[in-house]
Amino acid sequence: MNDQKAINKDLILRERLALQRTELANQSTFLAFLRTAMYFLIAGLSLRNLLKVENSFYIEIGLFVISFVIFIIGIGNYFKHKKSISENKKHIGDYQLEYYE
Repeated sequence: MNDQKAINKDLILRERLALQRTELANQSTFLAFLRTAMYFLIAGLSLRNLLKVENSFYIEIGLFVISFVIFIIGIGNYFKHKKSISENKKHIGDYQLEYYE
């Protein structure tokens, strides 16, 4: 029985570390969405100054809209996965013992 507890503690540690890695991956993904949105925002801000293009105002507005949409999708993605990760935290521990007894 003592070996079972040692194995169980090792599994719990592995599961907790896996969830931490998943949380960090979720944060990294959000930052990637933020970075991409910022690229589109900067492109929209600098378009008129760098290029002499007719109707550049419409292109700027398009880039701003794309930036905003990417940012909103990134926020939604982050919170959706954060909720899923927090729901999976309840499965760490002795829950397996209920099924094997």
